[in-house]
Amino acid sequence: MPRLTGQKLRILYLMRILLTQTDETHPLTVNELIAKLAKHGASAERKTIYDDVDALRKFGIDVIMEKNKPYGYYVAGRDFELPELKLLADAVQSSKFITENKSRQLIKKLEELASIHDAGKLRRQVFIHNRVKSMNESIYYSVDTLHEAISEGKKISFKYFDYNIKKERIFRNDGKPYIVSPIALSWSEDNYYLIAHSDERAEDFTHFRVDKMSVVTKLRENRSDAVGSFNLADYSKKLFGMFGGEEAEVKLRMSNALIGAAIDRFGKNIAMIADGNEHFTLSVRIVPSPVFYGWLFQFGTECEVVYPQRLIDDLKAHCEKFLAWLA
Repeated sequence: MPRLTGQKLRILYLMRILLTQTDETHPLTVNELIAKLAKHGASAERKTIYDDVDALRKFGIDVIMEKNKPYGYYVAGRDFELPELKLLADAVQSSKFITENKSRQLIKKLEELASIHDAGKLRRQVFIHNRVKSMNESIYYSVDTLHEAISEGKKISFKYFDYNIKKERIFRNDGKPYIVSPIALSWSEDNYYLIAHSDERAEDFTHFRVDKMSVVTKLRENRSDAVGSFNLADYSKKLFGMFGGEEAEVKLRMSNALIGAAIDRFGKNIAMIADGNEHFTLSVRIVPSPVFYGWLFQFGTECEVVYPQRLIDDLKAHCEKFLAWLA
């Protein structure tokens, strides 16, 4: 097989130089491009550069010739613009389920999609040292296995754990694996969850934090037929903080000042009925949980539970316990 010399690779080197070292404020002149190619063992003349740049344009690289100072060639349009890369970097570094080490690796790869000049701006954008991050490095392989099982319609097995005070894993279910039919992956409250169907649990559908799943394995057995009846949007709206439990119809009376908060939480399709000039009521099906109570308490007297009575009594009991704890 013939050895590829720098001359044969010249246009590839030129493309990489333009993509990684130029932008609108950092063009490179023909002479500068010739000098940089020479470092890769590829000689070029001015006409060679013109011809190669024309070929790159035909290939789809958006190479611009700047005729005003500073003179030179630069790549204008890229697959990802700098603001888009910053958004992706922010998402990576703020995600709790991505470990700190993996966050740095992913952001480093994002930097490679920008010029070296913009990569510096992206790097200064990132602050991840003191963020609360997952300790489970295997999560990336788990997510890949889960996506594969969902796509192929197969069941999975896995072990599920919590941490003790020594940060050691304590496995639930006496260390025996769970076997479920995976439905979808959902991002909620800064965590990644697997939504699944389990024949062994009282409730048909349940969810698990992906960063607390271990030894995730795709099985040969096809997943449950019940998966087809699942509605992810409805399921997610009923849960607060992804706490499971018994679903209930809840009626709320809220101040008009909280219309935005109600829409943010339950969506624009929720029916809101005017109740006087300053309040409205709405009915929703949710799973009551401590997180739901916390959501209610943040509004103080601006939000009132009208129904059901058992939820009202439970809220009162929580308040009494809290007041007793403060006393």
